[in-house]
Amino acid sequence: MISSRLILAGVSAFALLGLSGGGASAQARGAQVFGFTAAHAQAQLDLEKRFDSTISTVDLDAWMKRFASMPNNVGSPHDKENAEFTAAQFKAWGWDAKIETFDILYPTPITVGLSLVSGGPAFTAKLHEPPVAGDATSARGEATALPPYLAYQGDGDVTAEVIYVNQGMPDDYKALERLGVDVKGKIVITRYGGGWRGLKPLLAQEHGAVGCLIYSDPADDGYATDDVYPKGGQRPPDGVQRGSVQVMTTYPGDPLTPGVGATKDAKRLTRAEATTILKIPALPISYADALPFLQALEGAVVSRTWRGALPITYHVGPGPARAHLVVKSDWGLKTIYDVVATLKGSAQPDQWVLRGNHRDGWVYGASDPLSGHGAMLAEAKSLGALHQAGWSPKRTLVYLSWDAEEPGLVGSTEWAEQHADELQKKALAYINTDNSDRGFFHGGGSQALQHMVNEITASVPDPERQISVNDRQRARIRVTGYETPGEREKKLAMKAKGGDDLPIEALGSGSDYSAFLQHLGIATLDLGFGGEGVDGGVYHSAYDTYEHFSRFGDPGFKYSAALAQVTGRAVLRLSEADSAPMRFSDTAATIGDYVEELRKLGAGQRDKADLVNGLLDSGAFTAASDPMKTTSPPSREAMPPTVDLGPLDQSVVRLKAAAAAYDARYAAAGPSAPAKQRAALDASMIRMEQHFLGAEGLPDRPWFRHLVYAPGTLTGYGAKTIPGVREAMEAGRYEIAARYVVKTAEALNRYSAALEAATGLLDAPAPHRP
Repeated sequence: MISSRLILAGVSAFALLGLSGGGASAQARGAQVFGFTAAHAQAQLDLEKRFDSTISTVDLDAWMKRFASMPNNVGSPHDKENAEFTAAQFKAWGWDAKIETFDILYPTPITVGLSLVSGGPAFTAKLHEPPVAGDATSARGEATALPPYLAYQGDGDVTAEVIYVNQGMPDDYKALERLGVDVKGKIVITRYGGGWRGLKPLLAQEHGAVGCLIYSDPADDGYATDDVYPKGGQRPPDGVQRGSVQVMTTYPGDPLTPGVGATKDAKRLTRAEATTILKIPALPISYADALPFLQALEGAVVSRTWRGALPITYHVGPGPARAHLVVKSDWGLKTIYDVVATLKGSAQPDQWVLRGNHRDGWVYGASDPLSGHGAMLAEAKSLGALHQAGWSPKRTLVYLSWDAEEPGLVGSTEWAEQHADELQKKALAYINTDNSDRGFFHGGGSQALQHMVNEITASVPDPERQISVNDRQRARIRVTGYETPGEREKKLAMKAKGGDDLPIEALGSGSDYSAFLQHLGIATLDLGFGGEGVDGGVYHSAYDTYEHFSRFGDPGFKYSAALAQVTGRAVLRLSEADSAPMRFSDTAATIGDYVEELRKLGAGQRDKADLVNGLLDSGAFTAASDPMKTTSPPSREAMPPTVDLGPLDQSVVRLKAAAAAYDARYAAAGPSAPAKQRAALDASMIRMEQHFLGAEGLPDRPWFRHLVYAPGTLTGYGAKTIPGVREAMEAGRYEIAARYVVKTAEALNRYSAALEAATGLLDAPAPHRP
């Protein structure tokens, strides 16, 4: 199998693929920039060159060293210090900067404890990450760092038998059921992977468990994959992945103030009323702490797919291991600090371009989030220098340094909810970054911005290759298509080979874009680099330090600088464009693909039911000798009904026609239309994504209102497209699926009608000038 290292071998790999440098081809095209008239395009490229000239890797290095010098979790002194320093820097660079505060429910641990009380040698878990040799940061903040914990778990003091549930996902519980193993009244131990962290204790709770332990198995990010820190970049034995287990797929942000900003006078739910807080205690632990509990389990030997890389035979249990788990937290309100900095627009001050990255970490947070936060500061410094030299943005720039992202996207959500009305009137787009490291560009978001992103990445050179960022990404897609001959991968590889724009991905959740895209309907991008840095093994641990990142994440901070170039260009093009640089045929084609996926989903469900029932009827199904009984006879399945996708099909036909008409007219006249028409056009572009919102939101989670994109209820970070229909079909809720076919089709038709009206603006005759 060809590994991705082929791409790293040098320019010859790209030559074999027949690629030319994107940067050179962009220059050969001359001054052509989407959204700009020919007269203004060269000035824009010159502005971007001036912008690039002040991006400094020395700055990026110094900022990370400062910001990551001490623990900066919510409520820590250093978190507030970092906010104040950030605001002061913005002011020094000529921005109008302020700090907005919110008071949120935040559980700070008071007591955490875990011990093996029977079934094996007595053992008390360390629940501590000691310093490592050569990493001064890991020692400097050791005394003030919070212990490993999971935010918004339920406090408790429980003693019970232990059961190993693999990755703790729905199929794992089905396998246990076939074994006759019930987790009710037990403490489950699950490894990271397979799905979002917060689903593991939630599913354990729903199955009756009284506690949940989550550990990082070395098979995934420890010694089985590479040398561990400090020799290599992977997770050492005592490393622990902290995190939030708030039920963010219901709503993110402060659990007590859904839908409104958590200001001092906000009306709050009680903790018992907050549906996003779990009821059972849960803890993350290291694989060093997990080993004695797993060693003490008996019962069935697990199947191959359930085995990790610890030097034991993995058993399911229950018992004889019994564990004592205790978690007690301070559930008071904590103040969080969002930094908001603006450069007022000179021509359209009431059109805003938003740019954000969070600042808080679980401990030091060098990679997550300070790698992206440093890039944002580099952009702000460069834009400030341009401003102080006489340049002003046409549209208002709003830069946002978020607090409290880690416990549940809290800082961004509270700010967006507090300013919702104004944002929906003024925000043209929101651009997000988070952690970023060495490697390949990746982007997700609103497909209307896809063409702009491709133009930008074709103009930025990869820091380590003699080609553009876009061409390096293109090469990787082609190699992946060769290695993984799935239908989707082949389709992407053909696009990459043919020179078509590379698609940007659908967004689910996991970073600060959620409130903007999925609650308010603001066009959104989430951008970054990665794939070659080795920082996953210290994710959310006390070893995510400056020393680790500068060695294994992005040595020399080259890709942090490239991120600043890419994202800074996106800000500048949205700010300076003669008319909002959006192209809608990409949106229409992508949504058409999503509808086809729904059709295949329905057909696949019916084929599966037909196959299973046919095997049961024939008597051909025999149980395997697998002790986990993963191939034991399934239950008979009801034949799923056919969901009528006709309304969606019709709305997609209209959307494709409306998008093609708008794009053609925009290419001919958009940027050069008279000022009055362009102003009306931009106003319509601000509202465009909002047409995808449904007033009722998604089934059982009305906070999520976007009918095209949402995080999956059983995927967490992963996106579900056309979620009201897709998730209802997957859950067998076919009446709801049929209802959301209609609702989603209505949203697509609203979007099409808005595009048709926008095309009419461009077709309108120029106003008479006496």
